[in-house]
Amino acid sequence: MSLNPGTTLGVYEILAKIGEGGMGEVYQARDTTLDRDVALRVLPEAFTADPERLARFEREAKVLASLNHPNIGGIYGLESTGDIRALVLELVEGPTLADRLAEGPIPLDAALPIAPALYRFGGVDGA
Repeated sequence: MSLNPGTTLGVYEILAKIGEGGMGEVYQARDTTLDRDVALRVLPEAFTADPERLARFEREAKVLASLNHPNIGGIYGLESTGDIRALVLELVEGPTLADRLAEGPIPLDAALPIAPALYRFGGVDGA
């Protein structure tokens, strides 16, 4: 389910689609209450009817909420509007970890500061 710019989910106005993957589509959105931009990761429509996927989605939100590390973007909450479920996340500008890895190996001195965050979160792909 793609959301178009101008669509609203609760207090969030969709500005642009910024990515997609197996666990959903990611949008830049405007929090109209707090006047800040956020990232919304929307769970694929097929997953919203699957109790196991919904439970996994909620567990992921709780894990993210338990983490506090400068190399992990924060979670602001969960949004549920109709059949749409989304994580409301800190919008972090810049390349993704996948983009950075595509450039080649990360030097050890650059990898060491982020390694604990990757370990705690379950790896590069979050598995």
